[in-house]
Amino acid sequence: MRGEYKVPGGKLVVVDLEVADGRLVNPSVHGDFFLEPDEALEDITAALDGLPQDCGVADIRQAINERLRPEARLIGFDSEAVGVAVRRALGNATRWEDLTFDVIRPVKLDPKLHVALDEVIAKRVARGEANPNFRFWDWDRPLVVIGSFQSYRNEIDEAGRAKHGIEVVRRITGGGAMFMEEGNCITYSLVVPGSLVEGLSYEQSYKYLDTWVIGALAELGVNARYVPLNDIASDKGKIGGAAQRRLVNGTVLHHVTTSYDIDADKMLEVLRIGREKLSDKGTKSANKRVDPMRSQTGMAREDIIDSFLDYFQGQYRCVERDYTDDELAEAAELVRTKFATEQWVKRVP
Repeated sequence: MRGEYKVPGGKLVVVDLEVADGRLVNPSVHGDFFLEPDEALEDITAALDGLPQDCGVADIRQAINERLRPEARLIGFDSEAVGVAVRRALGNATRWEDLTFDVIRPVKLDPKLHVALDEVIAKRVARGEANPNFRFWDWDRPLVVIGSFQSYRNEIDEAGRAKHGIEVVRRITGGGAMFMEEGNCITYSLVVPGSLVEGLSYEQSYKYLDTWVIGALAELGVNARYVPLNDIASDKGKIGGAAQRRLVNGTVLHHVTTSYDIDADKMLEVLRIGREKLSDKGTKSANKRVDPMRSQTGMAREDIIDSFLDYFQGQYRCVERDYTDDELAEAAELVRTKFATEQWVKRVP
């Protein structure tokens, strides 16, 4: 059996192995990584030989680290990467190339519907009723979307919210608030099976699922990188942030919002953002705009989205489709019964 794992920003690790009587036998580790001294490769294969077939990545990492000689240097990979490759060899993981994605281009909707569609589509993928999904949001009115565990009172300035007539909705993923006005940011959602991130920690899965967009940004001339736990940044500061939710069967909802051209004055009136958080968003004072995607690319928002879509579809197997009437109807009902209710929006007062 063979498993491969490309370390985000690093090297390829390949593991070939067999299984006999429930244990790993004849393991072979190779790839385009660097390793010193040469004999350390023998330490790694010896650590794998005889491990239980049901060992997890943490078990594999520990076994390798305990076996490695003190002077060993692993460059472009680590013991966890070997563990992920082992799990993939055992048939517990899938690759991007194994999947066919439903791709939905931007459709202007009430943004509350997009919040609900995240739940609707994720559950359909989890039940096997839909392919893994990649879709861009677009919206026709302002909205603040707060994280699943944020305090409404601590995040929202009620007077400012009322002044600008902006509604608030709580989403099903964690993370911080999204200040959304028409055309001011770029948001997409990705729904994938848990097997795609098999063996990865939460931090690793964020980095892994953001790998493609780092490549897409590079094609636009933006030198972007992943910043733990859930940010995407460039040499000029933060570009955007990601949030995740894992369903009971492991299906992952991963969505990202990048700032295109946000009115910082209005955002500061609606959100209770301290100086440290404001700096994190890319501006040190009001009277400025938060616009890393616009200023760093010089492109229209629609052109950036088209470029992202072209890049994703050029990397992976995709089928374009529209939202189904059933999906939209189910999302509308969820807005009515859950996302638009005060009980949900203010469940963390």
